Amino acid sequence: MPNRPTVLMPLLLAVSCAWSQSESMPQPEAVFRTNVRLVVVDAQVLNRKTRQNVIGLTPGDFRLFENGIRQPISYLSQDELPLSVVFLFDLTDSVHPVLKPLAAGALQALRHLKPEDEAAVMVYAVSTQLLQGFTTDHHRIEAAIERASRLESPEAAFFNEGLFQAASQAAQAANGRRRIVIWLTDNIPNLPSEELQYKYHKSIPISGLHSEAEALEELFRDGVVVYTLLLRSDISEREFMHNLNDPMHRLGRRRYPPGDVYRYTEQTGGQVLESWSPSRAGARLADLIDQIRTRYALGYHPPADAATGRFHELKLEIAPEIRLREGKLIVNVRKGYYR
Repeated sequence: MPNRPTVLMPLLLAVSCAWSQSESMPQPEAVFRTNVRLVVVDAQVLNRKTRQNVIGLTPGDFRLFENGIRQPISYLSQDELPLSVVFLFDLTDSVHPVLKPLAAGALQALRHLKPEDEAAVMVYAVSTQLLQGFTTDHHRIEAAIERASRLESPEAAFFNEGLFQAASQAAQAANGRRRIVIWLTDNIPNLPSEELQYKYHKSIPISGLHSEAEALEELFRDGVVVYTLLLRSDISEREFMHNLNDPMHRLGRRRYPPGDVYRYTEQTGGQVLESWSPSRAGARLADLIDQIRTRYALGYHPPADAATGRFHELKLEIAPEIRLREGKLIVNVRKGYYR
């Protein structure tokens, strides 16, 4: 594998992102100012049959495209980057019966973090609350997770606001870290309609609710990948079937996109872990942390004349000879970034 680049530059190495000196990004210290850009794309390659990570790939085994144009890969690493993890808990009524197993899963995942990894804990319903900011003191994170397991909310679940605020918290992580949101929910959102916004207006932030499009943009700008542990209670199952068969609910979803774990994870290159057994939730999350470490970080220098201030689409393919050797593969990678 190529050595780590020696040029000093602010690498936003969490998932896929790029440095720009626009007003929307924090300014670096003087030592980091350089005319050289490096876009780093964080990717996971899984065997479709076994769902195991495919390791040991080289730069020549990938085909990376920005806006349809292939880019030479100048940097590749695995398991070198510390993690910045935001544990995001859904506190609504339908999740409450399985909240303790979800928290137990988060605690088991926490034990798989390395000493240099940091984490934060957030909870949400209509609005979002930060229980613990980023720290490498895992005892403080454990205490915040246990606190989250004892909370509940009678309010609606506004997914988009929760994800927007989690992305904003993840943006506080230092450069050179993988920025991760681990979302613990049942995937039963409420429609952010005018009626519900009026009902819960006292809990809505003064700035107002953020939309699904705004939350995705924040995730792309901050280079955050979303992983979800989906665990449903009996209440969740009944609500899911009701929504599925209610034509007015389907109409409302089109008018007021409520957010969906599969869309958020697919767009950012993450995974949804569905657990039908509360007792298995912890083991699945612990395995997830180990899988995150074996993701690939691929770096390339984008064209100097490429447009700034807009979304740049990314596509990553595996070389045909590797697919022939490894069989059918799944490539998880974010859909793009803002320069």
